[in-house]
Amino acid sequence: MTVISRLPGALEEEWDWQFAGACRGADSQLFFHPAGERGQAHDDRDRAAKAVCARCPVRERCLLHALAARERYGVWGGCTEEERRGMLRRRRRNRAYAG
Repeated sequence: MTVISRLPGALEEEWDWQFAGACRGADSQLFFHPAGERGQAHDDRDRAAKAVCARCPVRERCLLHALAARERYGVWGGCTEEERRGMLRRRRRNRAYAG
């Protein structure tokens, strides 16, 4: 579940980037896998979602949102949940080494 306390405030400028998303109007099932989806079907859906993200003008902003909010599911900013978890682990590890 998304960590609600990490979400930006209710200010329009914090959310209006979503209006420019290439995914706007697309079927959300493309970005969120159904329970139990595995193998080739999972990989194909992820690839199709990432193809939409690849042409998105707000891809970076979307990914930053997903990382900040700790979005646990779906493809956000062209990255799967596994890829985002890896990014967050590396970020924590780098902070630990720098500290």
